[in-house]
Amino acid sequence: MATVSATPVLTQGEQRVVIRGVGWRGYRELLEMIGDQAVRLTYDRGDVELMSPLLKHERRKSRLGQFVRVLARELRIPVLAAGSTTWAREDLDRGLEADESFYLGDLERVRDPDNVDLEVDPPPDLAIEIEISRSALNRLGVYGALGVPEIWRFDGRTLSVLLRQDDGTYRQSSASAAFPGVPMAEVERFATMDGIRDENACVDLFWSWVRDDLLPRPGSREGT
Repeated sequence: MATVSATPVLTQGEQRVVIRGVGWRGYRELLEMIGDQAVRLTYDRGDVELMSPLLKHERRKSRLGQFVRVLARELRIPVLAAGSTTWAREDLDRGLEADESFYLGDLERVRDPDNVDLEVDPPPDLAIEIEISRSALNRLGVYGALGVPEIWRFDGRTLSVLLRQDDGTYRQSSASAAFPGVPMAEVERFATMDGIRDENACVDLFWSWVRDDLLPRPGSREGT
């Protein structure tokens, strides 16, 4: 029999509810019931966590997502934005929604971008995780089982790059595999900018940094 346990309402206002023993069928039924509502589900071998994100959660995921799009555009890397798509596999008995997710590079690997099936298609190359509060379930374990190669985890102060290892665990790295050569400390600096309410202004600042400081200048040669 499924049991429900709710974490207390946190000071930040973010609440998480865990349903134990719901099983795969119950998880899929919950997904259908929730539909497009702003609720994130994590499923791990029988247990489901429901999380309702805060505005600051959504603002931070949007900002980082836009940074990824800017980097992909300026570095001429093909990108397929998959947003908060539900990534799940019945054979692994796991599933979740990332805050943002992206395919990068060779997009022909994905047979039908509107109907991705992780049993035959690869997982996204990059996922963004905003951690205002900590999940009661092991989301990194779910990502690792699904095979997601890279996660950017951001708690509002620190941006961590996590790279998947052969055993399915994640190791923190100073560099991104999706965007090699991009100084992630600078991405963190822009992600943590306070006092800017206009997201366009923040993205414009990031875009200017990419063009002025990250990209080679016209007529320059690497190494000179």
